[in-house]
Amino acid sequence: MNIATLLEMSAEAMGDRIAYGSRDTGLSFNQLMALSRSAAGVFGLSSVEHVALIDENNPAVPVALFGAAMAGVPYVPISYRLAPDAITALLDRLGHAALVAADRAGSGATRALTGSLQLPYRFSGCGPVIASRELLTLPSTDDKPVPEMADPDEVAVLIFTSGTTGKPKAAVLRHRNLVSYVLGTVEFGSADDDEAALVSVPPYHVAGVASVLSAVYAGRRVVQLASFSAENWIATVLSEQITHAMVVPTMLTRIVELLDRDGVRLPSLRHVSYGGGRMPLPVIQQAMSLLPDVSFVNAYGLTETSSSICLLGPDDHRAAFASDDPAIRRRIGSVGRPIDGIEVAIRDAEGRPVQAGVSGEVWVRGAQVAGEYAGADATSSESGWFATKDGGFLDSDGYLFLEGRLDDVIVRGGENLSPGEIEDVLLAHDAIADAAVIGAPDVEWGDKVVAFVVSRDPVLTADDVRACVTSQLRSSRAPSDVHFVDSLPYNDTGKLLRRELRQRLNDLANG
Repeated sequence: MNIATLLEMSAEAMGDRIAYGSRDTGLSFNQLMALSRSAAGVFGLSSVEHVALIDENNPAVPVALFGAAMAGVPYVPISYRLAPDAITALLDRLGHAALVAADRAGSGATRALTGSLQLPYRFSGCGPVIASRELLTLPSTDDKPVPEMADPDEVAVLIFTSGTTGKPKAAVLRHRNLVSYVLGTVEFGSADDDEAALVSVPPYHVAGVASVLSAVYAGRRVVQLASFSAENWIATVLSEQITHAMVVPTMLTRIVELLDRDGVRLPSLRHVSYGGGRMPLPVIQQAMSLLPDVSFVNAYGLTETSSSICLLGPDDHRAAFASDDPAIRRRIGSVGRPIDGIEVAIRDAEGRPVQAGVSGEVWVRGAQVAGEYAGADATSSESGWFATKDGGFLDSDGYLFLEGRLDDVIVRGGENLSPGEIEDVLLAHDAIADAAVIGAPDVEWGDKVVAFVVSRDPVLTADDVRACVTSQLRSSRAPSDVHFVDSLPYNDTGKLLRRELRQRLNDLANG
């Protein structure tokens, strides 16, 4: 099945229901279908090889995605936060491509970006350049042929990785991968007419793509935030009667702080999913206390797996907080169990499966798992297993506990230390608002533990931080160095940028 078929089904069954925007002024599924067909006509007649999008969240995002699918060409959302020369380099790799971008009437980061690109922008092999607002006013193509939709085995979406260790790679997601994810996690037309989902993750993230497909297939109205702030998020939930939302941990932290400070309640909200980074235990505890009627879900997935592969559901959250059994209570720190159609295994450095409770690398297999990159050999094994490069373990009941990226493991005196384990202890301290741990070279031990701490208490000392760790973990895990900082670096999907912390250490070492 082509991903555009998901929209066709919803337009046929729920055509007059609002798909995107406010209930009074938004786009219906029929209108979204018509605009996507028109976009497909533009892309097809231009014979482009890709459709690139550079913009914040707005209704042009689903139009570009489904229009590209109908035209039989890959959709490529690109981060508007990249420097112009980095964007140029990515666009030049796409050959003869159409570019959908914010124009000078855009807002915030995109206005600055497109001003620097001086739309209409020209790059190697450039096809048509279309302002996002123009994509929403294309004339109907009902009387014109639309290119035949791509085969399910063709590429649907390319998502560039961050490129922290070299040139960004383009993760390949085929139609069959994305459709498998949607069919395995969403029931067609399952949303009630009054439901609305608030999307604040950026369109260039896999969760941004998955949110479009899932909401369309469920028939759930989507309200988009161009950029996140806790104030704007809460105001939108209230004004649009939002029922469903997805956030990253840094977002939820700010939302909870504001709800607690102002005493605001969100009566329409029913379901909140979170993921993309490590969720501090105090934050989710407070969120559940402030929003007792909300069902919380922790989702774990990767770009290469077409979004979520494991979920810790609402019942698991409630059971963990209500239980006196340590084995059940600890599950709140897990990412749950694999979704239907996904297998998860833990393997050692030689690729051999390990027993429950033993740490190793997380491997996954399933129809939604792509595990390939453009212009590179497939990284999945012949049997379909994909190595995630995430460390973790499975408990005896199949709950997956993540321990961080394997590249982040600290090797001190031959002992592997997990930064996440140390961070969890620090984040439980009342005087610590945020914390991150990395390894740094050490002559005696190979690596030493270095902690970056955001303190709530000005009298908190480095010795206090070390004592916090040694009170619960072995002394080898206590940080040799402690740096107190005003904030930690996160990207806009909630991932801690440890590379920036390593750069800070290098800068300090070099004077």
